[in-house]
Amino acid sequence: MTTVIRNADLVVAWDAATGQHTYLPDADVAYEGGRIAFVGRNYAGPAEEEISGAGLMVMPGLVNIHSHPSSEPMNKGLIDEIGSPGLYNSSLYEFMPIFRADSEAVPSCVRVALSELLLSGVTTVADLSMAHPGWMDLLAESGMRVCIAPMFKSAKWFTRNGHVVEYEWDEAAGEKAMGEALSLIERAEQHESGRLFGMVVPAQIDTCTDTLLKESAEEAKKRGLSWQIHAAQSVVEFHEITRRHGKTPIGWLDSMGLLGERSIIGHGIFLDDHPSTKWWTESDMRRLAETGTTVAHCPTVFARRGITLKHFGRYKRAGVNMGLGTDTYPHNMLDEMRLVAYLARTQANDPRSMTTTELFDAATIGGARALGREDIGRLAAGMRADFVLVDVTHPMMRPGRDPVRSLVYAAGDRAVRDVYVDGHKVVGDGKVLTMDYHGAAAHLHEAQKRIIDKAPSQDWAHRPVEVSSPPTFRWS
Repeated sequence: MTTVIRNADLVVAWDAATGQHTYLPDADVAYEGGRIAFVGRNYAGPAEEEISGAGLMVMPGLVNIHSHPSSEPMNKGLIDEIGSPGLYNSSLYEFMPIFRADSEAVPSCVRVALSELLLSGVTTVADLSMAHPGWMDLLAESGMRVCIAPMFKSAKWFTRNGHVVEYEWDEAAGEKAMGEALSLIERAEQHESGRLFGMVVPAQIDTCTDTLLKESAEEAKKRGLSWQIHAAQSVVEFHEITRRHGKTPIGWLDSMGLLGERSIIGHGIFLDDHPSTKWWTESDMRRLAETGTTVAHCPTVFARRGITLKHFGRYKRAGVNMGLGTDTYPHNMLDEMRLVAYLARTQANDPRSMTTTELFDAATIGGARALGREDIGRLAAGMRADFVLVDVTHPMMRPGRDPVRSLVYAAGDRAVRDVYVDGHKVVGDGKVLTMDYHGAAAHLHEAQKRIIDKAPSQDWAHRPVEVSSPPTFRWS
């Protein structure tokens, strides 16, 4: 069945001649069998169903290349303002491990995160999680296109005192976990939904042996998959890798031949010329650019701790492919995009350091490129029918001289009306149609109480949560 969106006020269409998105007013979009058949004016082909495009902007679905749906929603209200002073204000080592969702809470975490992503126009997401029961069916339930990215590692980190990070190594367990992850990816790609695909993800550069890193990259290349790792994400990790190998995290990966066009660096903040980790070389940026490596930029989780990439525009000027992710709650891609722009400009002390064009590209074609997908992130004949209908008559979209700017810098998800994946509506009139968002959020609210009760026993100092994460106001 062919469906046509007729006479849309505006389509963010793909111009193949220039290789760029373009504004196309008074246009039609036709799709059939999950693929776009036509983007342009005056569609005259068959149409069994018509959707009025009056008052709407049709834009490509956003592509999120770094997210942790199975854990992050649990942390709301807990880790908003905490980091370890003795660990350069990171929350990774001391606090995040004590607030992990339990098995009963994980499905609600996933439903909350994916609902928020859908409501903010995301149609493709990379889910970097540890494997959990029913994972694939849960992802398929959302109606989204999901890159399943089961993480594995050779060691776990911990701290006994809040200022030293230690590692407990089990190389055999890492190898076993990688094998299980590859099997999960194979199963995902055979899933009946047809919307799941895979990515190989050794979890963090400091928790994986060089053998595991090399073997995982070889498997990714053999299977035609992207490969992602958390690297250059903390000052602790930077110093740990330079201590072990005499090279920066980016330099060590490059020395092993692990950077490339299908390689993604989760965060990539602490390069050798970052003010917090100034090293004797200044080659990390060049290495990223020359190898075609992508950086998955997720500013919110770091901004909470006074940490930021230095800076988006500088990476783009150097030729680094940039993609975006919502590493933490809220899983709102439009909010994340706005913060990307504001932090980039303040870090550069220059409002011209980056453009909204570059920002939108990172959230669409930059992410698609990183995932090895040429069929998403743009609206053109032959692409998957993954698109968003934005209400350009919404008061926060007006005045409407430049609708994408109005969407990113003002209206946000409030103007997202409908979302389609493979031509199927998954958000209608601003409500998720595939999952019980409200029910999952209510369940998570109750589940967090269990996590709070257990947290002191997981904490090296056995602090009550009111001490480790003080509330905004005293409860009386």
